[in-house]
Amino acid sequence: MRKTVVSLSTFLLLAVLCSAPPAHAVNKEMVQLQTQVQQLQDAVQHLQETQDQQLSVLQHVVQQMNDSIGKISATVTTLQTQVQAQNEAGGSKIDQVSGQMQGINDSVDALRTRIDKLSAAVQAVQAQLQNITTQAAVQQQGGQPGQPSPAGGDPSQGQGQQQNPPQPQAPPVADLYQGGLRDYNSARYDLAAGEFGDVLKVYPNDDLAGNAQFYLGEIDYRQGKYPEAIRAYNVVLQQFAGNPKAPAAALRKGEAELSLDQKDNGIRDLRALIARYPQTPEASQARSRLNGMGVRPTASKPTAYRQ
Repeated sequence: MRKTVVSLSTFLLLAVLCSAPPAHAVNKEMVQLQTQVQQLQDAVQHLQETQDQQLSVLQHVVQQMNDSIGKISATVTTLQTQVQAQNEAGGSKIDQVSGQMQGINDSVDALRTRIDKLSAAVQAVQAQLQNITTQAAVQQQGGQPGQPSPAGGDPSQGQGQQQNPPQPQAPPVADLYQGGLRDYNSARYDLAAGEFGDVLKVYPNDDLAGNAQFYLGEIDYRQGKYPEAIRAYNVVLQQFAGNPKAPAAALRKGEAELSLDQKDNGIRDLRALIARYPQTPEASQARSRLNGMGVRPTASKPTAYRQ
């Protein structure tokens, strides 16, 4: 009987020992987790090195584009001088040179949009790096056994938030603007007006917003909607006075007023253009237009824009 009791006790002890989780299993999970964290940290470091290389290349390209814009600006200055000389000599090449100027301005706009795209690419790389860095921090702080979640809340709530669909983002401003410019040049005015309107709505403070507003006026002007065009040009002159398209908006406004037989207003605004932007090709065109009408390009008193 004593021998049977001893055997039964030994059996129960072995059963208890077998049911307990082995210590080496817990250690194995810790080693695996540490290995994953280390791999994630290595990935972050590799991405940082890749980002540094990409940023260096992008900065070099941006510098080259800035140099190109500087050269174009010098060419613009030369052409402006030619326009002024032709105007004073009464030559017939003013319109040709003005067309060249417009083409150069469009080239400058294209270069600026390319720079905007490169800036967007840099921001995308930085966002990707930030995302992976955050994931690494979450994995290191909240993924170890016995550690609370980083937010200190219910894990199920975080899963519910992750299930929400991402909010749609607006296209980059350069893509919207270039799309509008392509449709405008192809006479798809409804599409172009929608795209330029999106630029103003989503990116009202961007440098291209003034350009978009100008082309909204151009769309109305081409369709013979002169009162609407005048209102659009007024917005350029009032809200985007420093935009490169402002002189063109002033010229178009005066021409639209003349087309509406508003001769006094047209003369007043063309003179105001000459006074405000005297060295621009648009000012030369305004002088030619006034001379052709038998009107002096300058008034006896300063002229202000009529709103």
